[in-house]
Amino acid sequence: MTAITRVPDVVFKTRVRDESVPGPNPYRWQDRTTQEIFGGKKVVLFALPGAFTPTCSSTHLPRYEELYDEFKALGVDQIICLSVNDAFVMFQWGKQQGAKNVFLLPDGSGEFTRKMGMLVDKSNIGFGMRSWRYAMVVNDGQIEQMFIEPGFEDNCPTDPFEVSDADTVLAYLKGVERSKEVAPRLAFVG
Repeated sequence: MTAITRVPDVVFKTRVRDESVPGPNPYRWQDRTTQEIFGGKKVVLFALPGAFTPTCSSTHLPRYEELYDEFKALGVDQIICLSVNDAFVMFQWGKQQGAKNVFLLPDGSGEFTRKMGMLVDKSNIGFGMRSWRYAMVVNDGQIEQMFIEPGFEDNCPTDPFEVSDADTVLAYLKGVERSKEVAPRLAFVG
């Protein structure tokens, strides 16, 4: 696995509410680029194997949603949940989860996940190609820190969930903020 330093350039196929669209489904397609999503912002992105799956639904997404205000207080502009699912599935999952703060980003074709080096085969559980579970802190498109679950491999018999969780990423951000506060004082010691 080669480490990358910037998020890859891709175009995400998203759906957005548009009241000018007639009928019971007032949504339209909107392409969103990597630059639009990450440019000039501090973003926490966490990726997971699939919408509606057990760990993703019971713990991964809900905890980021719950800690949203703490992330914002540390300068995070947006929290994004990415999955190799289409926009329709991500929308319905977000609705079912009551997600209000975390932006659910569909990577329907898996292009972003593949270019991140995080696309794995999960055919052993009937999923096909999906994202490995990971999180990252991104500043203006630059990857500051990654939290990749151990055991990265195709058809992994388990679903590790140890380091991409909201609490681990929040602890990292708090540590970074704390080190910024302490560093100037240390410069005057001596």
